[in-house]
Formats: sequence, structure tokens, C-alpha cells
Amino acid sequence: MREENRFLSSAKALAQPRTLALAALFVGINITLDLLNIRIQITPQLRVTFGFLCNASIGMLFGPVVTTLAGFCTDVLGYLMNSGGGAYFPGYTLTAMVGGLIYGLILYRPSEDRKNRLLRCFIAKGLINLICNMGLNTLWLSLTGGDAFTVLLPLRAFKNLCLWPIESLLLFFVLEAVYRVSLQFPAYRRTSGGGR
Repeated sequence: MREENRFLSSAKALAQPRTLALAALFVGINITLDLLNIRIQITPQLRVTFGFLCNASIGMLFGPVVTTLAGFCTDVLGYLMNSGGGAYFPGYTLTAMVGGLIYGLILYRPSEDRKNRLLRCFIAKGLINLICNMGLNTLWLSLTGGDAFTVLLPLRAFKNLCLWPIESLLLFFVLEAVYRVSLQFPAYRRTSGGGR
């Protein structure tokens, strides 16, 4: 499928109330996971969260346009609900949007082949860890925290490389469940191309 078709199909999905409702549900779950502190804090700069499962689900179901907008909403609403008095920094919003774009481009319209879906999960999570977590977020932490990029990068790179296979497998199993449920709804197959 050409990339233009992915963007066009995803943009058209925004006109459907079902798309908005499901995307909002996943955004809400993501924010709730963060508010409930369901994360593993290693150091102030290192934490493991599970919100990426929600973003990836939106990407698989609705594509890059919807997931990019959902990333924006998740970051801004998450900040408003869980800021703790800290200042807003738009770099993290950009990271959330880039992450949504990556998930939407790679995971949208999953194939029938499970091996292909597994490979897509590894590629998507690898790119997220490399571009968003190790690249952009390390840069933003360096700018806002005062630590040098080169000081932060080794520990963040180690964490992301260690978690890559674990998070990829977790992503695969969660997306398999979402994929199976989505196939039960003919409207999803018709408009989103699920299962093709």
C-alpha cells in the first residue's frame, strides 16, 4: 500500500464517530495508567511505562493521522492532569506525535500473517526506542534538566536496548488481542482494511 493511501484512509477515519470514541478511550486509558503511576521508576530520568500499548493500538486500528493527533492529545491532557506544578515543555508533545506517526505508519492495516505482525511490532518499537526515547526525549531532558546529552544517553540507550525485545513481545500480544476483537466488527474491516 502506498503511504499516501495510509494517510488518506487514516484522515477519512477521523470523520467517523466510532474512530473518535475508540481513540478517546485509548487516550483515556493511557492517561489513567500514567496517573495511577503504573510504571517502574529506575532513576528520575528512567522509567518504564505501558501507555505505548494504547498508542500502538490506535495506530493499528486507525493509522498515522489519528495516532499523531492522539499522541498530541495524550501528552497535553496528561500534562494538564498530572503536571505536579512543573512547566509545560512542547518537545515532549512533539515526541508523542512522532511516536504516533511511527506506530500508525508501521502497524496500520495488519496482515493476516502473524510473523509479519510480530516483525512489525519489533520494527515499530525499535524505531520508537531509537528516535523518540533515546533521541528526542534524551535531547529534551538535556535541555530542561541541564545534564549533557552525552551523559544521559548511555544509560537511556542501555535501558531501551534491554527493554526492546520485552516491550516488542508485550506489544505483539496486546495487539493480537486488539486485532482479534476488531475482526469481530464488520465496520472495522470495511473502513480500516483490518485483516488485509
